[in-house]
Amino acid sequence: MKNILITGALGQIGSELTMVLRKRYGYDNVIASDIRSKFDDEVVESGPFEIVDCTEKNKIGEIVKKYNVDTIYHLAAILSAVAEEKPQFAWNVNINGLYYVLEVAREYNCSVFTPSSIGAFGPATPAYDTPQDTIQRPQTMYGVTKVAGELLCDYYYKRFGIDTRGVRYPGIISHQTLPGGGTTDYAVEIYYEAIKNKKYTCYLKEETYLDMMYMPDAIKAAIDLMEANPGKLKHRNAFNVTAMSISPKDIAEAIQKIYPEFFINYKIDPIRQAIADSWPNNMDDSIAREEWGWKPGYDLKLMTKDMIENLLKKL
Repeated sequence: MKNILITGALGQIGSELTMVLRKRYGYDNVIASDIRSKFDDEVVESGPFEIVDCTEKNKIGEIVKKYNVDTIYHLAAILSAVAEEKPQFAWNVNINGLYYVLEVAREYNCSVFTPSSIGAFGPATPAYDTPQDTIQRPQTMYGVTKVAGELLCDYYYKRFGIDTRGVRYPGIISHQTLPGGGTTDYAVEIYYEAIKNKKYTCYLKEETYLDMMYMPDAIKAAIDLMEANPGKLKHRNAFNVTAMSISPKDIAEAIQKIYPEFFINYKIDPIRQAIADSWPNNMDDSIAREEWGWKPGYDLKLMTKDMIENLLKKL
């Protein structure tokens, strides 16, 4: 990787991945892009930044050519809960945007990282120890776009030789950037509310188990995969990766070890609950461990300690 373009660089993952990549490869060699800009934002101010709509192929091509980009981290996407509210919009961004990025990559011979998600699975998928290769019949627009995206990336590798790679992310938890409309957003909100109000009303049932990952591990997974020896990658796209399978009750109990007075109650959102119920309880990520050495660094206890320490400074 010499010159890297990141789409969706102001999003939950992109804002932190951008800074890690700039420190690793040089601040001038990582071009951040998003559909909007932010005043006095570290991502915008610390290196090259461009306004890019991923549904505009010509604009993506202009930026790739301008900066001689050889690697694209394509993170621009509409997340699960918002995608259910705006399915046509989600299809346009998640599928057409990816297609245009892949077409530009084909034209300029770029490598492409594209994240998939646990949302690519559905009710018919085995809920426990979900295999790397298994039935995928999601019932949400977000899930449909993720499955289609996985297949599209596989096609561009097999048909055109484009170096496409990706992981299936679980819920991502971060103390830096708020999530943007996902089903697992509660797992970030709960820490903020624990510090500010010592109570939280959760929109998922207390024993809704979902795979989760702390942001440093999410970033590590992306970079480790892109730096992996391609000769060892049999799957290339949509690797299962996870760190912990936890429920709202588990997180609440971890917080209560630090704040015993913390209280959680529940007001179920039927739409997000239905989405969560259609996803696996825990994924088998042994293929990622075998093919490129994936290994998370955080469990629930370590993550909770780090989240609260950092949020106390922030808030």
